[in-house]
Amino acid sequence: MTSEAVPVRADKRAAQIARCIEADVVRRGWPVGESLGSETALQQRFEVSRSVLREAVRLVEHHQVARMRRGPNGGLLVCAPDAGPATRAVVIYLEYLGTSLTDLLDARLLLEPLAAALAAEHIDEAGIERLRAVLRAEQQWGPGLPAPPEEFHIALAEQSKNPVLQLFIDVLMRLTKRYARTSRADSRDQAVEAAHQMRGDHADIVAAVTSGDSARAKTLSEHHVQAVTSLLRKHQAPTARRPRRSAPNNRLDADVASPRGKLAEVLAANIADDIASDGWQVGSVFGTEAALLGRYRVSRAALREAVRLLEYHAVAHMRRGPGGGLIVAKPQAQASIDTMALYLQYRKPNREDLSCVRDAIEIYNVAKVVERRTEPPVAAFLDPRNWAHVAEGADVRKAAVDEFRFHVGLAQLAGNALLDLFLRIIVELFRRHWSSTGQAQVTWTDVTAVEHAHLRILEAIDSGDDSLARYRIRRHLDAAASWWL
Repeated sequence: MTSEAVPVRADKRAAQIARCIEADVVRRGWPVGESLGSETALQQRFEVSRSVLREAVRLVEHHQVARMRRGPNGGLLVCAPDAGPATRAVVIYLEYLGTSLTDLLDARLLLEPLAAALAAEHIDEAGIERLRAVLRAEQQWGPGLPAPPEEFHIALAEQSKNPVLQLFIDVLMRLTKRYARTSRADSRDQAVEAAHQMRGDHADIVAAVTSGDSARAKTLSEHHVQAVTSLLRKHQAPTARRPRRSAPNNRLDADVASPRGKLAEVLAANIADDIASDGWQVGSVFGTEAALLGRYRVSRAALREAVRLLEYHAVAHMRRGPGGGLIVAKPQAQASIDTMALYLQYRKPNREDLSCVRDAIEIYNVAKVVERRTEPPVAAFLDPRNWAHVAEGADVRKAAVDEFRFHVGLAQLAGNALLDLFLRIIVELFRRHWSSTGQAQVTWTDVTAVEHAHLRILEAIDSGDDSLARYRIRRHLDAAASWWL
């Protein structure tokens, strides 16, 4: 019996209630500190037992949307989340996919220079001091010593003032650290030289950002990521596809990507890492409850709460009875998409924040699809008969769905799993905006114009005209802005 035969997440009542609570917080405008009601009131509202409600609350707390406070004046209080649960959900899914080093480095080369250019445009005195503090911390770092307390690339992304870029670059850096742990320089001298070069690159980027020179900041960032790319590729095992731990854990460790906070969250992250290290054997028994208690040296209560989190993210589920145990599942992209979209709803990115990142990814995708245009799946997608099918009187809402399907389809054909996922997160944010704001219906004129744009983009791709394809996708994104927001 495989995990695919057992619906784990969709039918769980607690997960449904958690999503309702989270949607309610978003509708209210994420009022940090406000009470959503006492435990008794929430039980009555959702008509569930205390145990089911408490499981739902644990999931809401895992997403850091709200926390239950006991005692007088208690209740479920809205809180301000950090990016941890969102980035961990994505890393878990990407661990399952086995994201390639090429995908990771291409995504960094696309998004980090964009963040550097935006940082130069938005930098202020506080931002300058923060970046310089990171540089000072790096001066104390060297081979064999702990990594600097502040991550340069995350700090730089923060100065872009674009919450979408910040979150995506956070994911990229977590994945880079995993690859870096399997990469070794040929000698200590080479490691020292690489560290020196890194500090010099960072200092040059900070100088360009501080001076407000966005073009130079972007160029320097591109050169730096290319240097990092060369280094990682040189020292990465040729057959490596997914970064692995050197050995499975038998305790809760202090892995750099492990979350801080509740024991169950730390445990869930460690189990997910170990499932990835074992090759993510879907349908296999990772361990019985008794074996897991011995392996991780935790209480039964902590293990069961960790399992609930793993079930929520479709990493694994617990099967009772003979032959049971923790069954490795097939993670679904939607679990990480929902978690990332929820966090970004708290951060409230504006139209420009979303469009800036979306446009960069879309233009990259079109260029990649041009390169792959002769491959059978791409050729089938490019067939104009797939897109020239609207008729007078057709449902314009369906046409809007086709618009998103067109862009997600290009992302899948481009072949970069990271950027594909990032675009789907952005599409999910736009979808939530549509459903929550009662977006006005698009007109029939809009529908025909979008279909015409799709066909012209496909025509340019099919002919191998890279520059024309980029031009047409850019014009289409500008013209179809009302469809997205």
